[in-house]
Parts: sequence; C-alpha cells; structure tokens
Amino acid sequence: MDTTGDTLTPASAHGSRWESVQPWLTLACRVGLAAVLITAAVTKFPPALSVQAVEAYDLFPVEIARLIGYTLPLFELALAVLLLAGLATRYSGAVGALLMVIFIAGIVSAMVRGLNIDCGCFGGGGQVEPGETTYGVSIARDVAFAAMGAFIAVWPRSPLAIDRVIGLFR
Repeated sequence: MDTTGDTLTPASAHGSRWESVQPWLTLACRVGLAAVLITAAVTKFPPALSVQAVEAYDLFPVEIARLIGYTLPLFELALAVLLLAGLATRYSGAVGALLMVIFIAGIVSAMVRGLNIDCGCFGGGGQVEPGETTYGVSIARDVAFAAMGAFIAVWPRSPLAIDRVIGLFR
C-alpha cells in the first residue's frame, strides 16, 4: 500500500522498479563487457600471440588467420571504447554479443575436431597437452559475455552514455 491507501499492482510496481534499475544494469554490462574486451585485446600483444592463437584453430588459410590475428585486438579495443563511451550502444552491444557467439563457435569447432588448444581468449593460445583444455569454462564464460551484449542491445538506455547526450536513448 502507498500513503494514499491504494494498493500497487504487481505489474505497475515491477515496471517502475525496472525503469529505475534497467539503465544501471545496462551501464554495468557496458563497463563489464568493455573491461573484458580491453583485457582480451591487451593480452594479445604482441600480435604474434594473437596470430598463433587464431592459427591453432586450423579454420583459415594462413594469410587469413594472420589478418584476423593482427586485427582482432584492434577490433576488440574499438568495440570496448564504443561501449565505454555509450556510443551506438545498441549496435555495440549486438556486435559484442555476435563476437562472443563467433568465439563460442570456434571453441566448439576445436572441441568437436579433437584439437588440444588454449582458446587464446586472453593471450597465449596454441597447442596444450591433452586434458589441459578448458573448453567448457571458455564456452560458459563467453555465453555470459554474449548475454551481457544482448542485454545492452535490447535495453541500450543507460547513464553516462553519449547516446543520451545526442538524444538516441533517453
């Protein structure tokens, strides 16, 4: 009951609470996903580490694997900057979610083909001893990160975002 004696319906109480909490959840997802992307990018330097990780998946010709290896950390950094700034938030979240789905597909591919590799998600990468793979943990982690990106894409409104200043999401 409120002070007037009227009862609040569960739907109206939930809607009001959601409207006040959702922007902060989106901000937390933006910052969290950006932090992960920055960490992933920085740990891939020097770029030879990233190239080694991409080549270990044995999915692409060497030239394409090298291109991906060199550009992936830069792409991750650029996406992190967009998320931190809150610029093109909906699209940045969607791209972040899609990137994680691509990572998951690569990990599943390596697992199904019986490769013994480190995912290279946070540096390293390449061959590991049989039984030292962490595919399940890597997939679960990337599912959580994909969910964060999807949350941002669906509910992009958040504080401390350039989008709010330019009027995209108020």
